[in-house]
Amino acid sequence: MKIIKKIYIALLASTTLIACSDILEKQPLDTINTSNFFRTEEDAINAINGAYQPLQWPKLYNMRMWTSDIMAGNSIVGAGGGDDGRETQDMANFVTATDNPGVLDLWRGPAPGILRANTVLKNVPQMEIDQELKSRILGEAHFLRAHYYFILVRYFGDVPLITEPQNPEDDLRPTRTPKEEVFDLIINDFSMAFDLLPPKSNYAADDLGRACKGAAAGMLAKVYLTLGQYQNSLDMIAEVEALGYELNPIYEQNFDAQHENDQESLFEVQYFGKTSNSFWGNENQASWVSTFTGPRNADMVAGGYGWNQPTQEFVNSYEEGDLRKDATILYEEGPQFDGQEYDSDYSTTGYNLRKFLVPKSISPNYDTNPLNFPVLRFSDVLLMKAEALNELGRTSEAETPLNKVRDRAGLDPVSGLSQEEFRMKVLHERRIELAFEGQRWFDLIRVNGGQYGLDFLHSIGKSNASEKHLLFPIPQKEIDVNPNLTQNMGY
Repeated sequence: MKIIKKIYIALLASTTLIACSDILEKQPLDTINTSNFFRTEEDAINAINGAYQPLQWPKLYNMRMWTSDIMAGNSIVGAGGGDDGRETQDMANFVTATDNPGVLDLWRGPAPGILRANTVLKNVPQMEIDQELKSRILGEAHFLRAHYYFILVRYFGDVPLITEPQNPEDDLRPTRTPKEEVFDLIINDFSMAFDLLPPKSNYAADDLGRACKGAAAGMLAKVYLTLGQYQNSLDMIAEVEALGYELNPIYEQNFDAQHENDQESLFEVQYFGKTSNSFWGNENQASWVSTFTGPRNADMVAGGYGWNQPTQEFVNSYEEGDLRKDATILYEEGPQFDGQEYDSDYSTTGYNLRKFLVPKSISPNYDTNPLNFPVLRFSDVLLMKAEALNELGRTSEAETPLNKVRDRAGLDPVSGLSQEEFRMKVLHERRIELAFEGQRWFDLIRVNGGQYGLDFLHSIGKSNASEKHLLFPIPQKEIDVNPNLTQNMGY
């Protein structure tokens, strides 16, 4: 979606949001405000484009979201060893302190997006522009605000709930809102987005990748699943299915720069792959994932920092004949990547991530990767359906969506399982199908009040993991500037 990939930000410079140090940097800062900006359709489009941008940043999907699989036990940091990725190592070893930089990133990461979505929702309704465009933009703003809060509430629990653009004279030291109220906003926003947004098929090529009706329905289904509201989840999954989504015939097409935003994709974070800005800055338009996860000292991809190395336990969890294994990891004597053999000496564990690697023919330099990051795929929706049906006691019906995912992976269908056996099977299937897409941690902490996650983490030797680690600490830097914030239990 080139319109969103090439973002031109023109929003309020005078507004601010608590816990947000990354306010917009568009010069001249003293000439853009609500009185002279929200006038034209182009202004409204630029404003909503700006609300997508924080999804692309390292604080969210360009790093912190996918590194959650390290914490979830699928992989280790790897990288250059020593203190390289120390904050992620601490999070994965469950010795996270209140000054952890990775936790601070996740706390602050959604804030600019919430600010920008709030700004759109405050100003666009009064604009005299095409009504269809106005409805779409407002639907996108509701979707994005819900998405940012859904990230926050799962990582931190109670968080400040801010639904208006803030001005200097406002109270900039809000208290934490109970998570139940935050979830109410998330549900309302995704519901509004579902009502207002067009289906994906209505978008022109340049707009493909924007939030759409299917994305809103799918995210709302995931919210309901998280809350244990299984029938509500099934109702929204039915809406997704009615829109015609299908599995890609080949699993690895979901991670191929030539198949972005295709029939299995409900929502992806968009990357352009070219940037005039620093690769390390927020305005960077190239993905970090191939650069960071490519094998170190191997020259297989541009960059290659060796992050996110799969563990032996994770590799052993594949069923015999699972086609996803060769698409997900690099291992010795496995299929070549871009004509090169893999050597287990490239990694501490003997494995590297293959899933998001981009060949040099597409990304010749470390800062030119255009590959989008998948947030929600139709296979995830099918597995949610299987889980929800099973939790409602409809285990035999639940076999059908689960077996659709397994069939593509080249695996035999499952049948005749008890409800508990099926529960474990579908959670295992989610682990394999969605590996390294930033989903596993959220599955660990939502099932059985997080006990499923603690049991799993203990089983793989992460004995430090305890109930307090189901939420992150509130960063001490934020409490220092806002003493109205309380700390999570145990920190």
